[in-house]
Amino acid sequence: MVPPVTRAIALLRYIAAGNRCRNISSAAKALNINRTTLIRLLATLEAESIIEPIADDGGYRLGTGLIALASEALNERSILHVARPFLKQLVDSLNLSAHLGVLEGREIVYLARETPNSHLASTVREGTRLPAHATTIGRILLAELPTASLRSLYAGQTMESFTTKTRTTLADLEQQLQADRARGIAWSVANFEREIGSAAVAIHDHQARAVGAINVTGHASIFDENGPHAGKIERELKTVARSMSEALGYRGWSADQL
Repeated sequence: MVPPVTRAIALLRYIAAGNRCRNISSAAKALNINRTTLIRLLATLEAESIIEPIADDGGYRLGTGLIALASEALNERSILHVARPFLKQLVDSLNLSAHLGVLEGREIVYLARETPNSHLASTVREGTRLPAHATTIGRILLAELPTASLRSLYAGQTMESFTTKTRTTLADLEQQLQADRARGIAWSVANFEREIGSAAVAIHDHQARAVGAINVTGHASIFDENGPHAGKIERELKTVARSMSEALGYRGWSADQL
């Protein structure tokens, strides 16, 4: 780890969250960065067009230089190119919010979303990060990892609890992931957020790698596994995930998955 780089990244995430750094002293305290160091970081990032000053209100926002870098990064993710029509298909067939996410360390990052015309539509935005162990997209992607990689990833780490259903020990998480892997889908009835249900299936590329996952979310009652909607949700989600994987060149389906 290189401390100046980690401080710069922390500053960028701070600005991305809507904090404009108008008050340098307050921002330095919030970031736990020396005031002089913060001023130098802001000047350097501005010179590189990674951030830009806001003329009328003062402070800073993310700049065109960062947007260009982000665009290049997204262009490299072919999964994003093919995702949106499949997400829209899920929204149209299930009237639930649909998302695409990828695994980054112990977090998931949302890359795309589609929402129905409903007051229950998801408010999760592209770029949102959530803990992998507590979310359906995270669980189904963690389930794809080799056991040794999973254990290394969480060795000595504290897993935050969000509800009484959150698995907070590695042993309990492994047991849950084993069930998710066997079923081919991660299912949640208010596991992460009260009154919100979710289900996720992994997306594979031409090299059979799990490069992301798609999920649908809605009111927890819709995801009642004994209710009238659960079967359709699982079938539609798996069907769309299979089509999306095939669009990425995946051909590794077993007979029982077809």
